[in-house]
This record gives sequence, C-alpha cells and structure tokens, in this order.
Amino acid sequence: MEYFIPKQQVIFEEEIKKSRFITYVRPTNGIYEAKAFWAEIKALHPQARHHCWAAVAGAPNDGQQYGFSDDGEPSGTAGKPMLNYLLGSGLGEISAVVVRYYGGILLGTGGLVKAYGNGIQHALLNVEKVRKVLRQNYRLQCEYDQFNSLQHLLAEQDIEVAEQQFSDKITLLLAINPAILVEFQQTLTQRFAAKLVLEKQEKEKAFE
Repeated sequence: MEYFIPKQQVIFEEEIKKSRFITYVRPTNGIYEAKAFWAEIKALHPQARHHCWAAVAGAPNDGQQYGFSDDGEPSGTAGKPMLNYLLGSGLGEISAVVVRYYGGILLGTGGLVKAYGNGIQHALLNVEKVRKVLRQNYRLQCEYDQFNSLQHLLAEQDIEVAEQQFSDKITLLLAINPAILVEFQQTLTQRFAAKLVLEKQEKEKAFE
C-alpha cells in the first residue's frame, strides 16, 4: 500500500468579521498522535474560544483513524467540514486544528462552515507531499557464496535490507513493497534455482 502524506506542518491565518482563525495542518501517524497534536495546540492558545480538530490519521481509506471535534461550536459547523476537506485532499496521516479567537460578531452556521473549511483549504494549498510506502517484512537466508548475487538482485528491485545477521548462514530481514512481491519471488526462484525461500514476518515497515 502507498499513499501521500504531508511532509511538514503548515500554518494559515486569517481574520473574518473580527474573529481570528489560525489553521494548523500537520503530519500525524495514528489517532493518538493526532489527539496529542490537538492538545499541544490547545496549550499553545489557552485564551482562544475554540480549538476545532479533524484528522485522517492513518491511510486515507482507514475510517478507524478518522476523528473530528467542533469544540463548542454549533454541531456540524467546524470539525466535520474540516474532515471533509482533509478527505478530499486524498492525503493520509494528516491532522488539522483551527484555533478561533472570537471577535464579538456571530458568523452563523453557514459562516462558520465556510470559515473553518476555508482555513483547511488554504493550508492544503501549501502542503508539500511525500509518498509513503508500506512494505512487508520477509526473512531470507542464503549461503555466503550466494550473497553477492543476492545483493545485486535486491539493488535491482529496490528492496530495503532492514537487518542482516552473519553466522553459519546469512540471514536478512527484507522490507518489500507488496506491488513487486510476485515479480521478486519469480526472479529469486529463477536465479537461485528455488534454493532461497522468503518467510513472511508479521510487522510492516513504512518507508517515505
């Protein structure tokens, strides 16, 4: 699996009818990290009236990593519109907090939806994206006289060697993009006469 994530934090600020809106968009890996980001911004702006939040904190299609809060604004006027803009971006592992310093003029529900969505929309325009690839870990053992040939094959296939151990045999932990797994297995079988076997490991590793 692969998808794009934001590279770094982006901040956008504007004033609407005397209310000051500050939008923070940041990469966050997982819902707990997203909520920690929300708490951090709350602590940074203790005098603000609202700290509205939304997150797509995992893969873009992982609904368990979605979250949002209106933080005291009328229901549906802040967190959900913010989340909709994040989902529309197609990015994963992204969270947003919009801080509002109330200026004394009511914006109405439509005005609030527009204000909170507008902050996200403008911040997203300045987000630099990086591709994230989730690779599956596989264990592979080889003889010492096979190692050089295997290294060349791994370099050709852009396969990351996460760990290696040297004893009576060489044991490698490989991080493989699932998209090339079948091709790699076929090539491995052909070049080494089916003598080398991949053993799938449970944990995935992310590469950016």
